[in-house]
Amino acid sequence: MATTFPDGFLWGTATAAHQVEGGNWNNDWWAWEHAEDTPCEEPSGDACDQWWRYPEDLDTLAGLGFGAYRFSLEWSRIEPEYGEFSTAALDHYRRIIEACRDREVLPVVTFHHFTTPRWVAAEGGWANPVTADRFAAFCERCVGHFGDEIGMACTINEPNIVSLMGWLMGVFPPGASMDLDAWAAANDTLRAGHRKAYDAIKEGPGDFPVGLTLSMGDWAAEPGSEHLIEPFRAGHEDQYLEAARGDDFVGVQSYSRTRVGPSGAVGPEEGVEVLPMGYEFWPQAAEAAIRHAVDVAHTPVYVTENGIGTDDDDQRVRYVQGALEGVARTIDEGLDVRGYFYWSLLDNFEWIYGYRMRFGLVGVDRATQVRTVKPSAAWLGEVVRNNGIA
Repeated sequence: MATTFPDGFLWGTATAAHQVEGGNWNNDWWAWEHAEDTPCEEPSGDACDQWWRYPEDLDTLAGLGFGAYRFSLEWSRIEPEYGEFSTAALDHYRRIIEACRDREVLPVVTFHHFTTPRWVAAEGGWANPVTADRFAAFCERCVGHFGDEIGMACTINEPNIVSLMGWLMGVFPPGASMDLDAWAAANDTLRAGHRKAYDAIKEGPGDFPVGLTLSMGDWAAEPGSEHLIEPFRAGHEDQYLEAARGDDFVGVQSYSRTRVGPSGAVGPEEGVEVLPMGYEFWPQAAEAAIRHAVDVAHTPVYVTENGIGTDDDDQRVRYVQGALEGVARTIDEGLDVRGYFYWSLLDNFEWIYGYRMRFGLVGVDRATQVRTVKPSAAWLGEVVRNNGIA
């Protein structure tokens, strides 16, 4: 049975500055990658050299048929020290935006995607309330420089992951473990940062939708632990979904599910396929996340990230097809879902895992930077061109 999507449904793919640009030495992640005794497998280095190679990548993306490209700004390049803005860096990102427009690709700009300038980190990062104002001022300067050409904007990428991984799990900078007070403070600042950034972006040049993106998934419980799902979900997702009410959209970013037991999160269920990242092959997560986002945020939804890290390209196709079938079901039931962005365009730097995890539709040779379009990219390109799955 064919799966179709409505006219005007937005198809895109995505990257993040630190994961693809290379040489972003002035942020907290570069410092984290190079510090002793962190879980990072390798440094980002030159990444995919997209700082220079973006025209080639945009040609590939447009050639596959995608109508949108979601990418992020590197705050530490644009504002390398407090109050000191680089016109050269601002011009660079304007050129990327214009290059998207030249190819009839909608530029979807994320203002913060995990990385924070070293000078902000030195002030306490997102655990310090002043960071919300610092970030809003950065957004104001950026939108003043190229807001007239932006197609869509995301304020902060997955703020719930920034706080969870940085202050509870200890695998993102600043590397704190189970610091509940700092985690709560970071969440407060991230929510405030989103609100202030939203207003700053809206007040600048251009007229385009603005929203927040959030890490979400499906949730399940071991027998007897069903009552734990709601409080876990409230802390991880709902506080941000509630903060997004009244926004132009919320970006749902979903990969798998979270299982809950008496002592908290538990690992994969026996018999369920497990991916290299250690979580379950669970394409139905996107559908579940959309439904919950609509229930809580009451806003239109874009799936701003969904994908799979694997060396098995047939498995990638199987995953994405299952996810898209779930997305289509939500639309058929009347939910306001307006687009889907595959993560990621390129095999890139996957944070603490380095370059071992391959989410890309396009492979990247680590030695030569040569790009190779994978069969999954051709398959998804056909879906995009047909606006559906045959």
